[in-house]
Amino acid sequence: MRLIFSASFVFFATFCFAQTQTGKASFYADKFEGHPTASGEKYKHSKLTAAHKSLPFGTLIRVTNLKNNLSVEVTVNDRGPYVEGRIVDLSKSAAEKLEFINIGLADVRVEVMDAGTGKVSDPARAIDHIVVDEKEFYEFQIDRQIPKGFGLQIGTYQELVNLMRLAENLKSSYQKKIIVQVKILNGVKYYSLILGQFSSRAKAETFREEIRKKFPDTFIVEYEKL
Repeated sequence: MRLIFSASFVFFATFCFAQTQTGKASFYADKFEGHPTASGEKYKHSKLTAAHKSLPFGTLIRVTNLKNNLSVEVTVNDRGPYVEGRIVDLSKSAAEKLEFINIGLADVRVEVMDAGTGKVSDPARAIDHIVVDEKEFYEFQIDRQIPKGFGLQIGTYQELVNLMRLAENLKSSYQKKIIVQVKILNGVKYYSLILGQFSSRAKAETFREEIRKKFPDTFIVEYEKL
């Protein structure tokens, strides 16, 4: 059986961007030492690495402890953390630099410093129990424009097929406009999936609360500042 989807996207392009998230950070337990990460690399607590749900492997991010303003730069090589409200899982040495080892969790800000290549294999992860066949067909109606207002960024992807699957699911579930931002970093294209076009930040925040359980890492973006 073939699945045929009809999707309508709005694209706009930019050549530089700053992606920032705030939320809780945790760190790897000692039992994970030497275990393979999602990128295939073995976890070592002495290395400055991190797990993130959507950023490409190899992405360099700066993590700042909002309590003491200490920062550390780490490289994404794993997926997670899959706990509501947590946005990044740090290696033990990175957590030590941020001085929250004895606390266990920290309120942090995550900033993308340099995009990764994403070339390391990234195991597929089910999204809302979507099941698809090997052959998929998508029909596009594309309008290029400069949107205004606010949206909710769900995630950033390098594989276009992953973005299309999620976009179709979001559109049918929430009946909101789907906007894709094309980002080109170091010659590599990335696609940010943004849901909705709200006239105010307050309206965007209200809708973010509605979908927080399914998409805990969603954050608000202002189109004119992207």
